[in-house]
Amino acid sequence: MGERRGRAPGRWRNAGRALFRVVTVWVVSTLTLLVLAALLPDFQLQSPDGDSITRTALTAAWCAGAFGLLGALVWPLIVRALLLVPALVLGLLVFVLNGSLLLVALWLIPDGRGAAAPETAVVVAAVMSAVASATSTALAVRDDDAYRRRLYRLTDRKRPRIAREGGAEPVPGTVFLQLDGVGHRVLRDAVADGLMPTVAGWLASSHTLVPWRTDWSSQTGASQLGILHGSNEDVPAFRWYEKDTGRLMVSNRPASAVELQRRAVERTGDGGLLTLDGASRGNLFSGGADQIALVLSTAARRGRRNRSRAGYFAYFSDPANAVRTAGSFVAEAFRELFQSTRARWRRVSPRVSRGGLYPFVRAFATVVERDVVVAAVMGDMLAGRTAVYADLVAYDEVAHHSGPQGPDTDQVLARLDRAIALIAEVAEHAPRPYRIVLLSDHGQSPGETFESAYGLTLRDLVRVGCGLPVSRRVRRTRWGHPRTESGGGSEARDAARDALRSALHRPFDPPEEEAAEAAAVAAARAPEPVVLASGNLGLVSFPGVPHRMTREEIDRLHPALLRTLAQHPGIGFLLVASEEHGSVVLARDGVEVPVAELDDDGPLAVFGPGAAAAVRRTDGFPHVADIMVNSMYDPVAGTVHAFEEQIGSHGGLGGEQGRPFLLRPREFAAPPADLVGAEQVHGVLRGWLRESQGPQVPLEISPPKGDAEAILPVDGPAVPDKNG
Repeated sequence: MGERRGRAPGRWRNAGRALFRVVTVWVVSTLTLLVLAALLPDFQLQSPDGDSITRTALTAAWCAGAFGLLGALVWPLIVRALLLVPALVLGLLVFVLNGSLLLVALWLIPDGRGAAAPETAVVVAAVMSAVASATSTALAVRDDDAYRRRLYRLTDRKRPRIAREGGAEPVPGTVFLQLDGVGHRVLRDAVADGLMPTVAGWLASSHTLVPWRTDWSSQTGASQLGILHGSNEDVPAFRWYEKDTGRLMVSNRPASAVELQRRAVERTGDGGLLTLDGASRGNLFSGGADQIALVLSTAARRGRRNRSRAGYFAYFSDPANAVRTAGSFVAEAFRELFQSTRARWRRVSPRVSRGGLYPFVRAFATVVERDVVVAAVMGDMLAGRTAVYADLVAYDEVAHHSGPQGPDTDQVLARLDRAIALIAEVAEHAPRPYRIVLLSDHGQSPGETFESAYGLTLRDLVRVGCGLPVSRRVRRTRWGHPRTESGGGSEARDAARDALRSALHRPFDPPEEEAAEAAAVAAARAPEPVVLASGNLGLVSFPGVPHRMTREEIDRLHPALLRTLAQHPGIGFLLVASEEHGSVVLARDGVEVPVAELDDDGPLAVFGPGAAAAVRRTDGFPHVADIMVNSMYDPVAGTVHAFEEQIGSHGGLGGEQGRPFLLRPREFAAPPADLVGAEQVHGVLRGWLRESQGPQVPLEISPPKGDAEAILPVDGPAVPDKNG
């Protein structure tokens, strides 16, 4: 009885505080409406004949109350009904929907005293939502209960899932925050320059920073699959062609992502890093988590367990958050337009096109996705989840078009640090302690694009080497103006031009019988080569040949191709199978080294330690391309040539793209001194989870044999994309 009597005053105090906040927000909203009515000629709160101040104030109070109730009761239903609308479209609709609610609130005012033009209603609703949100937040600053309740609403969580038993401290949870594309050096420089004070504080007090080395395929698809599922076997690049299935696999397409996750689960017999009470937010793959939001591998499937859009509903169900994010979205799009225009005016080099839809793509990655993912992580901590893995992609998107370092990316890093600080602050209110790990999946290497430097694409160069038709632009090219680090001014230009002329004129004259054989083979294998780019890694496949072609077969079919590629100053080396040597690496000046004999002192020395092992591993993949092409790398300038339109790129060997980071709490065991490959990182992270959880974390969660797909947290068959 005494305990019940003790609880009663607390409940009354909470009810009183809640009532005070509601009344205060209502009063502030009413005053805001009165100010807006005085400033905006198309917004009226009076009858045509005019009203007294008291009557006008009551009208404003009625409108503010109706708008608040509609926002609390109707807005979540609208957002849930629009979950099938693309997130970008939903974000743009926020203003219109909120304005519509205000028009309804004005319509509900007795005697028809409220009126607003539709465009004015949008403005008034946006200001009202922002003011109400700011007021509510300010009132809750010193009220921990109110702060937690607001975050629960924000993230669609009702109450903490972990209760303290007997006063004992619950075991810690772990949050893994992936800063997509942020290399080890970039993070260190950002901390040194004062861009990331939160990270700097951790380094000074509680965390340790270590680098790790990626596989040859230094991109999110390979790295995140290895980190979350323990295997990235047979992922040779970001995109590749599979001869046995005829499919074009692209890591960031839903159908490809779900297939890659299925293969990894089948290979390891394990659901992933997050199989025990885990949450996956904003990732390509689920990691075996039960709670998923914005996860690509679930977007290709339909079913009651597919909650990949739940993060959008949870966030946009709060109209104030929706308006704030939409406003930030518009501001970010204009910021990109300003920055790209400034780069053109200043003739910044290197530079790529940043027009079309890119400003909106950037705004979505740096604002909408960031806000939704951060909100989801906050909710996971307040719900007491054991392990959370979230990907923040803002830096990677901007660095591709603006370069890995500069004022554009500096702003993104500073905003990421603020997001990290918010997550750390919310962790203090969680029902269990949390250890936060920062990591990245790869870095970025700068450099002029291959096409900009040499006047043609990798596809053009392959077609030249195959004797296939090319555009007049390629035939007339002077190979652009290679930078000095690409091989040395006019010398590089001359070498490139000689290689082009040699290939175009087909100077290699095999014996008559070999020429006849090559012609017959060419006629039988009509499909043109498939040329794909993954940053500065290129893949060439011949779809008409069912197996991996050897060097000897390629030479018979296209005598000039391999020499044209290997001799080009913009290309560092080639990997190709060989009937005589198994597989070989080809480089300039006739260099040819069997893969079995490859070491870090050979033609790959410039790419740094571990390059030979990375190439050797990829050579054993079932779906390695007929010709793997890695661009040149200048170790002095740290530059590569992307085969895509990117001045900050990753995907192959060379520079900072292969040196991501791991920032761990010091209470976790130190990882190996030389941490190589995403699969090893998976082992380290899983070991840390065991440290935190003890025996309750299973060492292995295996699906029934032959039923790897059953562990994916969705129902129904995969929905193929346009590429199968």
